[in-house]
Amino acid sequence: MKPEQEVARPPLISVKGIPMIKYFAEIYDEVEGFQAHPDDLLISTYPKSGTTWVSEIVDIIYKEGSLEKCRVEPIYMRVPFLEFAVPDVPTGIEVLKKAPRPCLIKTHLPVQMLPKSFLEKNCKIIYAARNAKDVAVSYYYFYQMAKVHPEPGTWEEFLEKFMDGNVSFGSWYDHVKGWWDIRKKYRILYLFYEDMKEDPQREIQKIMEFLERPANENLVKKIAQHTSFKEMSQNQMANYRSIPSSVMDHTISPFMRKGVAGDWKNHFTVAQNERFNENYKMQMEGTTLHFRTEI
Repeated sequence: MKPEQEVARPPLISVKGIPMIKYFAEIYDEVEGFQAHPDDLLISTYPKSGTTWVSEIVDIIYKEGSLEKCRVEPIYMRVPFLEFAVPDVPTGIEVLKKAPRPCLIKTHLPVQMLPKSFLEKNCKIIYAARNAKDVAVSYYYFYQMAKVHPEPGTWEEFLEKFMDGNVSFGSWYDHVKGWWDIRKKYRILYLFYEDMKEDPQREIQKIMEFLERPANENLVKKIAQHTSFKEMSQNQMANYRSIPSSVMDHTISPFMRKGVAGDWKNHFTVAQNERFNENYKMQMEGTTLHFRTEI
């Protein structure tokens, strides 16, 4: 028998009405009280929306193009995951306590659950959003391989949960809209995954401008090449293969699976697509936020 705290696939726990991974929920009080440094940079996304991609891009910018410095540690140590917790591994908060400040920080928290200090100290935030259909597919595979999640069930069952917001970190719709709605009040750069796939160099340039780094065409090209899906999926410091298989089982599905826009077409049935579109229209009514489901 495993000790109680190590039960595989525990049910989600609601925190402030948002379903959360059990271990993440258990340390949320500590997360909520986290004190950001004014010069910390937060990378925020809904899961499976290009978080690691943006993190790697920003880390290279911070390290002024030195790939050697980026290869010293895995991405989850270079860009600590704020609300992360699993048994017998340092939590995101513990890693951040030891990290030199200011630093890069990653979160999947919806805006209403973000520690207040990030906004009070006017930290720069990069938010990356990806179209809902591709996120749903990618999240389904991630649920299967990342064992901190409950069993996803069938694709059909998981899609229903996704539309209802009954997945870890809650509703995709509320998440992308919540961050979109505050983007002009704070120092927030709102990026789209599809734009990044379409023209990586243009979006990297945008990130560098936001970070007030000098324009450097050679560095932009170097970053685009190093952070291509092919390169990152083979990069041991970025592809999460160093995580124990008891937590992430890459034999079920790789953490970096396809990295494309439009893969949803290989999974949605015609009926599922119609139902999803109807639900999407209802959930996104009244927002000026628009997504492309293919490029």
